[in-house]
Order: sequence, then structure tokens, then C-alpha cells
Amino acid sequence: MADRGRCERQWAGSPSADPGESTVSLPPLVEPAAELTVDEIRRYSRHLIIPDVGVEGQKRLKNARVLCVGAGGLGSPALMYLAAAGVGTLGIIDFDTVDESNLQRQIIHGVSDVGRSKAESAAASIREINPLVNVEIHNTALDRENVRDIFSRYDLIVDGTDNFATRYMVNDAAVLLGKPYVWGSIYRFDGQASVFWAEHGPCYRCLYPEPPPPGMVPSCAEGGVLGVLCASIGSIQVNEAIKLLAGIGEPLVGRLMVYDALEMSYRKIKVRKDPNCVLCGENPTVTDLLEDYEDFCGAVSVEAQEAVVDATITALELKEWQDAGKDIFLVDVREPAEYEIVRIPGATLIPKGEIISGEALAKLPQDRQIVLHCKSGVRSAEALAALKAAGFRDSVHVQGGVLSWIKQIDPSLPAY
Repeated sequence: MADRGRCERQWAGSPSADPGESTVSLPPLVEPAAELTVDEIRRYSRHLIIPDVGVEGQKRLKNARVLCVGAGGLGSPALMYLAAAGVGTLGIIDFDTVDESNLQRQIIHGVSDVGRSKAESAAASIREINPLVNVEIHNTALDRENVRDIFSRYDLIVDGTDNFATRYMVNDAAVLLGKPYVWGSIYRFDGQASVFWAEHGPCYRCLYPEPPPPGMVPSCAEGGVLGVLCASIGSIQVNEAIKLLAGIGEPLVGRLMVYDALEMSYRKIKVRKDPNCVLCGENPTVTDLLEDYEDFCGAVSVEAQEAVVDATITALELKEWQDAGKDIFLVDVREPAEYEIVRIPGATLIPKGEIISGEALAKLPQDRQIVLHCKSGVRSAEALAALKAAGFRDSVHVQGGVLSWIKQIDPSLPAY
């Protein structure tokens, strides 16, 4: 399957994005603080001697309030460099806890933080980097009920989310509140970044009017991400944030920056403000936050939702079937690299793409019940829908996938 960066570009379509240059200079986002202390002058001296930043720019950074949505892959470098730069108040919103698998890329956390709140862990690291920064912790999930209140307290939002539902909610809340935000996206070796500010240019919906079809763009947990890519894109986000706060340079408003780490190439794509955008267009039809962003983005397709009804078993049931010698054909629909990490005993690897395309149907036995599994249950549900449509009516899938097998059957196996 194509990686996330390429998938998003293909899904974006041609009307809203095209090659070309479009730059815009904007006034400073915040007013300068009254003064810099002696300690601040010492700490930020390398900023102060840059003509475009100077004392005035540093005072603006000191007076700025920036919220980082997520303290994960993108949030880690973003928070660290925002703190080092002297942004006066940093907000962190993240409800997750640090997991060992995070440490490959989420550099704001360490081994001793495993199991700790990501927001608390990130705040502790920030205080080590720069004790002059005020840190505000929001140890909660961002949702429709709290997003307006939280966003309203900050001048600028840095979006480090990793799922489409939250991305659309961040965008919609920012537009409705008139807030600019710096967006980033990473997947495998590809990264993207832009600045969305409906008052001066397009919003995220202008670029991506609709979320991709369920299952088209895999998550980083499913497809992986090069750890250092987080630093590349997170640093670009901070660069854009500093430019917006201090009113210097030409921010990525109306431009999408695309980075390919394998080719070591950067390119910019012009993003037009869509006059027909449902949110920031001339005649908007979305005038409030959606009731359910998960439903809008659809974790799985309607077909998959229908297919799993009365066709879902647990990991415990699968183990019981295997122990009883039931004649089943267990299929792992993940990718080969995942299969190499961990597998359920007796499973045959047939990636989901081969089932969806029909390429693998000839490999499947007609006289045995087919049991599908993936990492967590999403991809196997999509594959199940394809199998049922092809006539394999008694096929089932394993709820929770290999992660449930590890948790319920064999905790000695590595989770990823």
C-alpha cells in the first residue's frame, strides 16, 4: 500500500492543490511583553542578535500562548523547541500514557516515563529545558465539549495529532474561533506541513474536503514511521509558529510543504482557499462543530460494519477453536514486516490488499471456515467484508487482532 503522505496527496485531488508559489506576509500574532529580564537576555542572546527577531521579536515570543495538541511524535520536538525558543506559555493536551514503543520517536519522554501521563512527562522535560516557560497541562482527550474552551485560551495551535477525526475537529474549532494553527503529518518516510488560517488563506477542509475512505490511509501504528522524520516535520512546525508569533518571514499559509526523507527532497504545493468550502467558504454550511467526528471520518466502512455483525470472535474463542481441533483457516491480513515482528500460531500471511483486490481469493480454501485477524481488528473487518462479498459467507474475524491475542493468550509475545 502507498504510504500515508502519498495517499493523502492522491486523495486530495487536483482542484484544491497545485504546484506553484503563493506567499503571504502577516503582521505579528501577539503584542510584545513589557521587557526581558537579565536571565532571559542571557538565555536568548542568539535570537536577540538576529535582526529579524531581535529584542522585539523575543518579547513577542515571551508574551505568546501556544497550545500543542498531542505530546507524541510531532509534539515532542515541537514542545522542546518551542520551550527552548522562549514561548512564554505552552499548553499541552494529551490523555495518553507513555509506552515503550513511543520511545523510538517521541524524544520528549524517557525510559523512566513509561506508564506516566504523556502531558505530565512532557511538562517535566520542558521545565528542564527552560524553567522560564509557564506550562499548562490538559491531561484529557480533546473533544467537542472542551475544544472551544481550551483553544480560546491560546494565540496559536500546533497540531500534532495522528488521526483524521481529531484533525478535522482541530481545524473546525480553529476556524470557528478565528485561530491560526500549524499542521503536520508524518508516515513512514514522508512528511507534510502547512499553516491553516481561514482569515488569511485556506483551512484544512479546503485541501481535504472529505476524509479518505476508511482503510485507505493506514495509521502510523499500522504502517510505521521513521523516528527522525518527527524531528524534521516538528521543527518545521516550530519554525512556522515562530514566524507567525513574531511577524517575520513568509509563513506556509496557502502552501503545503511536502518532504520525502528517502529522496531528501522538499517541494511546495500551492493550496487555494476554496470559495465553496463548507466551513470557510463564501456560503458555509458547517457553522458549528460536528456531533461526531469519528462517525464523519469512519474508522471502518459501512460494508465492514455490516460484515462483522454475528461474524466476530474473541482471541479466547480462537484459542478454544484451535485447542479443540476445529478445521479453520487462520489468515493474518497484516503486512509482511508486521508478520515478522509477532504472529498468532498457525496463521497464514495474506495481506489485506491482496484480499480486497481479489488476487488472493484463489488461495483460500472453500471447504474450511476462514478466520481473519490483523493488529487490532480494523483491517480484518475490511477484509471480511470483501470475503463475504466474494461468497465466503461463514468467514469471521478476531476482535482486537493480534494485540488481543497477546493480552489474553500469550503475554510473552511482543506488542508493537
